[in-house]
Amino acid sequence: MSWRISISRTTWTFLVLGLLIQVFTFVFLPDDNPWSLVSGLLGVCSVVLGAQGNILTFVFGFAQVATYTYLCCLERFYAEIAMNVYYFITMVYGVYCWHNRLSSNSLQVQTRRLSSSLLLLLSIVLLLLSIFTGWLLNNYTDDPQPYMDAFTTIPAIAAQLLMILAYREQWYLWLVVDILAVIMWLRAENYCMAVQYAFWCANCIYGFKQWSQLSKDTTSSK
Repeated sequence: MSWRISISRTTWTFLVLGLLIQVFTFVFLPDDNPWSLVSGLLGVCSVVLGAQGNILTFVFGFAQVATYTYLCCLERFYAEIAMNVYYFITMVYGVYCWHNRLSSNSLQVQTRRLSSSLLLLLSIVLLLLSIFTGWLLNNYTDDPQPYMDAFTTIPAIAAQLLMILAYREQWYLWLVVDILAVIMWLRAENYCMAVQYAFWCANCIYGFKQWSQLSKDTTSSK
């Protein structure tokens, strides 16, 4: 198979902007851990490629998960640590799933859509599970932000699964997770991570738009 790598000028601009924001944040705001910068840069590359439906997102994703897990260990964000183990395992499977759904002669995955009723049911279940997980972390660990940790973890489990299965509605869940993660890392005074998640919020909007077009193209081509 002859794969074609096609990244638009808009995507390149968005990617470069995200990388520059990460560098400026690390240089001008108090953060003496270089792994914050490394994780942030890897994260920007991963999510922008993911928004494009490009399978290369997993290449940067594996490296970002490793560095981010280390940072979570430093902050004792236990749910986030467990979440990243889940990310790593599911990304291995994700490479296989996306490879089987690639468009012909392209690195872009063929996306699909989830029904509104199923998305609503999923949201209610995730809300209840997040509350319960926050209660467990609050009562049985020394997690400094138990409920925030839970609400950035449980919805992400479902979002990651939807991403691997190439459903557009993943971006709704990622947006919720990313907004809460900005708050969580600001409280932890890790500004590189906070800015990374702020950029990811913008990427969720961009990704939803891109995946909507990809799923529309897939439907029209059938």
